[in-house]
Amino acid sequence: MELGSILNFLGNKTILVTGATGFLAKIFVEKILRVQPNVKKLYLLVRATDAKSAMHRFNTQVVEKDLFKILKEKYGTNLQSFLSEKVTPVAGDITYENLGIKDYNLIEEMWKNIDIVVNVAATTNFDERYDIALSLNTFGAKNVLNFAAKCIKIKLLLHVSTAYVSGEKPGLILETPYRLGDALNGADRPDINTEEKIIKDKLKELNYDKTATDKSITLAMKDFGIQRANKFGWPNTYVFTKALGEMVLGHLKGDMPLVILRPTIITSTYKEPFPGWMEGLRTVDSLIASYGKGKLACFLGDPESILDVVPGDMVVNVMIAAITAHANQPYETIYHVGSSTSNPLKYKEIQKNAYNYFSKHPWINKDGKLVIVPQVKVLNSMSSFNRYFNLHYVLPLQAFQVMNMALCHAFNGTYENLKRKINLVLRLAELYTPYVFSKSFYDDINTQKLHQLVRENKVEANIFYFDPKTIDWDDYFMNIHIPGAVKHVFK
Repeated sequence: MELGSILNFLGNKTILVTGATGFLAKIFVEKILRVQPNVKKLYLLVRATDAKSAMHRFNTQVVEKDLFKILKEKYGTNLQSFLSEKVTPVAGDITYENLGIKDYNLIEEMWKNIDIVVNVAATTNFDERYDIALSLNTFGAKNVLNFAAKCIKIKLLLHVSTAYVSGEKPGLILETPYRLGDALNGADRPDINTEEKIIKDKLKELNYDKTATDKSITLAMKDFGIQRANKFGWPNTYVFTKALGEMVLGHLKGDMPLVILRPTIITSTYKEPFPGWMEGLRTVDSLIASYGKGKLACFLGDPESILDVVPGDMVVNVMIAAITAHANQPYETIYHVGSSTSNPLKYKEIQKNAYNYFSKHPWINKDGKLVIVPQVKVLNSMSSFNRYFNLHYVLPLQAFQVMNMALCHAFNGTYENLKRKINLVLRLAELYTPYVFSKSFYDDINTQKLHQLVRENKVEANIFYFDPKTIDWDDYFMNIHIPGAVKHVFK
């Protein structure tokens, strides 16, 4: 593997990015436009009904974000002129053939000009409906591959997956591909066509029940996805359907150059375009936000376990370097992008930093009062969590139910609301347990080799940095990540 100038490679290239309004895709698009304004064209696939709606979503959900403030400062009133030349938002949907693009003239233009396809589109919801997750994460990946194969100048397909396709397997996880039919538990071989048929049969059964509601069908399809994932050894619908997507790409790629990127938990930007930008709550941030607001009295998880996190800008820099290194190389390469082997972060360090940050910078609630956080109480096993939760929440709810019945159900609304919240917490605890008690470490030999190649160009090494060993985790969480999350996400 060789690597020339990344900036030179990006010049005059045409790139298709799916899932363009998502967190990672926005960082990718901003980086390309900022460091290489001579890129020829970025086609950005946006879920929208038409070109006007796609442009509106691009402007409101991408350009208007703080993430683009450096570009705004650079171009000023000329920004829209620059963007109109370099960026074409495309209305589409990866769950359809030809990515759901209705304008055939545009399709032919894209097939003629595209050099690189970057597939970031996915549902990352652990608790997604199975039909939606399979459609997006598995068949969507297949549709993107089929579209890329029709691009006459195609040099590479980069597909963003997740490190957690490995499931709950402990120990060192290698950067190796999954093959069609692989199962983590040695069970029957999963087959995407069979899964698609099973989904259709399940939906037919659910819709046949005249008493079923949209809500009950959605819940049933969520449960069904977890059942199917568990059958083959995966803990949830998200990682199962992402693993199936990887298998399909590897099986059908032919001579297509393919890079599969497997990031771990992606957090706020480390340096660029500025430190601390993020959007949406990442896995650990839901806990941090609830704790800082005084709504969470404890953390669930093994304090000594390694929580593998990586800043979003580092992930994007790996993406760009990998595109350059593997263009026109007709094989499949896997990259783990994380920190657990090179700069491991213990879960207790996040707990400590959350306490230290909110002790120094208390949250101000809607009544204008400071929220004083307690020392973090750690429930380091599921049995301790169940005991704590039953004592503090389930038993009081049962007592409240008895009182409500005695008062002729006068507090039905309050009771149902409390019950719903408790059931939600229990479901989230079940979904996140594999990650807060994780014993997995993600080998990143390929990523290290790529970093070494980037370092050889000393100028570009400062532009496309992604070495997690440079991160001081205490400084990052205290001065970058948590302040960034408070500013950009916590409401």
